Amino acid sequence: MPAREHKHVALLDPAAVSAVAALEDDPFYRSICAGFAGDQTRRRHALAQYFDYSIQEGTAFGRSLHLPKPAQGVAVWRLPQPAEVQAHAAHNKRLFLQTTLDAEGCANYHRIVDFMSGKAAGLMDRKAWYLSIVAVDPMAQRQGLGRRLLEPTIAEADSVSATCYLETFSARNLPFYERLGFAAEARFTEPTTGADYVVMVRHPGTAKARGTP
Repeated sequence: MPAREHKHVALLDPAAVSAVAALEDDPFYRSICAGFAGDQTRRRHALAQYFDYSIQEGTAFGRSLHLPKPAQGVAVWRLPQPAEVQAHAAHNKRLFLQTTLDAEGCANYHRIVDFMSGKAAGLMDRKAWYLSIVAVDPMAQRQGLGRRLLEPTIAEADSVSATCYLETFSARNLPFYERLGFAAEARFTEPTTGADYVVMVRHPGTAKARGTP
């Protein structure tokens, strides 16, 4: 069960605001806040709540890693869970979304997630570890912090021979993930956003290239 209920919590995770700054222009996050497009303050507040909840989900059902300065960034992973745990988490997430987004945003969320989950299910084993979110404050980027966020969980996955995967709408992020051992597995056009995205996979023990993303 998530560490927090779906009700509003005023005190957000310190990385939530940085995640908004880093990811608010991503097609997925634009779509789930489409109803707030004319109100930047409300849109960013909703996204901050969304990232806060996602970080708590990662803590409960996977891994949530912060930088030494927690407000600078976060990585959220989802690990395989029993079916009953997944169902309970999905129920809580639906309630949370209904209190945070408007009807259009909720509908967009479920359409996008259903489409992308269906495509991933055709490519990935159910035991794969999923990188859901990685965000570094734009003011702290290009210092190797993204790599620092991801390497511990990648090493943990390698230690138990787990495959990792992610989905990205950003073509400019592909070299960063490739340096960590991920490779593009498939490309799709997501119909709700109308945007292309790439599924990237990292098999256990894949060598990582050197570099400072």
